[in-house]
Amino acid sequence: FDGLRADVTLGAAKVSLLAVKPVQARKGGFNDRTSPEKSLWGAYAAMPGLDLYYLGYRNAAARWGTREGTETRHSLGARWHGSRNDWHWNVEGVYQFGRFADGPISAWTLGSELGRAFPDAPLAPDLTVRLNVVSGDSKRNDNRLGTFNALFPKGKYFGELSPVGPYNIVNAYSSLGLQLAPDLSASLAAMAYWRYSREDGLYDIPGNLIRNAGDSRAKFVGKEVEATLAWQATAELELSASLSAFAPGPFIEQTGSDKTIHMLGLESNFRF
Repeated sequence: FDGLRADVTLGAAKVSLLAVKPVQARKGGFNDRTSPEKSLWGAYAAMPGLDLYYLGYRNAAARWGTREGTETRHSLGARWHGSRNDWHWNVEGVYQFGRFADGPISAWTLGSELGRAFPDAPLAPDLTVRLNVVSGDSKRNDNRLGTFNALFPKGKYFGELSPVGPYNIVNAYSSLGLQLAPDLSASLAAMAYWRYSREDGLYDIPGNLIRNAGDSRAKFVGKEVEATLAWQATAELELSASLSAFAPGPFIEQTGSDKTIHMLGLESNFRF
């Protein structure tokens, strides 16, 4: 992003004010450019256990389904998070309003996570469950848009590896984390996906429509299992590997190719 950001401390709250434009990567060197179509602005207040924020977004070349036009969207969000007595939680809700093309926007999402750690048990297991609901468009033929816009998702929305993005989706997730050694951890997760609205399709993580709703009335999209291994090689270097399999459900089977997707992810992080 190119733009400005200011951080202000007000008592126990840290408030970030921002006005930025995303940078578009292009082939070649030293020729990336600030987006002429997209802009983001807003304020984010982080307090102990609670975050409150407003984000404004504009895209002069937006596309949702078969419609194109200017999208101006406002997001009001709140996040409640914390831990106590080996329990940990994270709940976030967002409501969006504005206009797209010639009609209004009304969209929302609610994400929840609840976990319980057992630090004194062998391998220090940590159990986590999540339920995420992301709105979709309820009527294809009107000018009202109900699909939630995740704005600039960076991936790993529903796990380490997933072909499904946070739009028109209901997701259930459960995982078990294990500490195999002081510097080696592992996790095993299972998740399932449903469409929120039968009138809206399926999107990838950046927000591209990858399956139109068509004539399918099925809501179940598919299920996925995932295993992850992470090694803290040094204080600065972490290496991890993830293996995942996504099995299609009736909606995928009724709207096109329906092969099981196998995914492998290798990652290294160096922090100093």
